[in-house]
Amino acid sequence: MESVLSKYENQITIFTDYLEEFPDTDELVWILGKQHLLKTEKSKLLSDISARLWFTYRRKFSPIGGTGPSSDAGWGCMLRCGQMMLAQALICRHLGRDWNWEKQKEQPKEYQRILQCFLDRKDCCYSIHQMAQMGVGEGKSIGEWFGPNTVAQVLKKLALFDEWNSLAVYVSMDNTVVIEDIKKMCCVLPLSAGMPSERPYDPLNAPNHNKATSACCPAWKPLLLIVPLRLGINQINPVYVDAFKECFKMPQSLGALGGKPNNAYYFIGFLGDELIFLDPHTTQTFVDTEENGMVDDQTFHCLQSPQRMSILNLDPSVALGFFCKEEKDFDSWCNLVQKEILKENLRMFELVQKHPSHWPPFVPPAKPEVTTTGAEFIDSTEQLEEFDLEEDFEILSV
Repeated sequence: MESVLSKYENQITIFTDYLEEFPDTDELVWILGKQHLLKTEKSKLLSDISARLWFTYRRKFSPIGGTGPSSDAGWGCMLRCGQMMLAQALICRHLGRDWNWEKQKEQPKEYQRILQCFLDRKDCCYSIHQMAQMGVGEGKSIGEWFGPNTVAQVLKKLALFDEWNSLAVYVSMDNTVVIEDIKKMCCVLPLSAGMPSERPYDPLNAPNHNKATSACCPAWKPLLLIVPLRLGINQINPVYVDAFKECFKMPQSLGALGGKPNNAYYFIGFLGDELIFLDPHTTQTFVDTEENGMVDDQTFHCLQSPQRMSILNLDPSVALGFFCKEEKDFDSWCNLVQKEILKENLRMFELVQKHPSHWPPFVPPAKPEVTTTGAEFIDSTEQLEEFDLEEDFEILSV
């Protein structure tokens, strides 16, 4: 496999329909819920983009599974895009959306800890090793290309072992986001004597709550919401373009996973009808922690002008991402969806209050009963039997 993958090393994929330099225009650029006026704020815009963690192909890491590939060049682009979306959620979780990165400037300790979650080692919770091996439970062999829905399911399952970030990851089914299910998953009781802190809170069965307090849960587990979609058959249906762009304007936006067949990109914003994305198709050498426990982060930020592509060239298979640190963020997101997405006759996805009666009962995902850490647990594909395979999402009518 190494000989096959070697041709991808040091390669940056370039397509003729990708435009690198920003035009001279008065239009607004939207990046993950923030707007920039291109003509007067170009440096601020580029700084905002370069602050995002950029994960690319790597080579010379320890073989996946002990005997598998030591590079993900040629097959790991969607996994890297999934890492980028999740990393943005963790930055919002610990540092806030307004946090910025400057080259060779000392960063908060939370930043280094976030970065270490994604290093290419089997003991890092969101490493290429963990994602590839968890993908086996989704029917993907190690070294096989993932789609947006598969990487969403993998992130959901790996998050169960991540106690530091303590995210609730919800992946919508059948193009439908269920408010009741998300509240059930994210509402947890605070730690008290004899009461587990992760116990779901059920507002319907909570005793002696008046109307003022019953609408809010005692504690909110930060939510990573992923909405896999099919926005057409062979190409994106133009009726979805405006709604798709609206999602990048939402303060909760984590962008979108998608691209072209077998070429995945992390879309972080748009200018007019062009999408702005970070491209993982550059092969860099594996970076590990240094003797002082820090990670040299220079190769984890893209310092060149971001690439753009026409939204109509987008493959219809995508996954939208959103982060809601608090319950009020989720409530605000629901209001924005009602206002901007559900107004269309042909809706991109549905938002419903109650769990559909014809669906199986919703059970919040829980960590399997094992005595090892997540990294140790997913040390071989034989240990993935605890997880059920999930069906692919349905194709929207067009």
